[in-house]
Amino acid sequence: MKVYLDDLRPTPEGYDVRVYTAQGAVDVLLSGHVTTISLDNDLGEGDPHPGEGRDVASWIEAAAFNGTIPPCRILVHSANPVARDYMFQAIKNAYRYWGIS
Repeated sequence: MKVYLDDLRPTPEGYDVRVYTAQGAVDVLLSGHVTTISLDNDLGEGDPHPGEGRDVASWIEAAAFNGTIPPCRILVHSANPVARDYMFQAIKNAYRYWGIS
């Protein structure tokens, strides 16, 4: 299943699931059926706060280390350069934990 995390952009063709919050992304990842996830960072405001894409990237990193979820392809489509760098590092670590180079 291909998952798209974003609060504003339209979902690109080919994605199966659209989520708007970090927790929504984690919930779908826990299903174990995600093949690809694309992350935005800045998910807007709200009460409760919707979180950020880097929260998801950090969660994936920890889940990969702990063997909680199977490997998946992780893409970043955020325009936030600082968050993008953070997410790329977390993704690099997740791939390393999964044994993917």
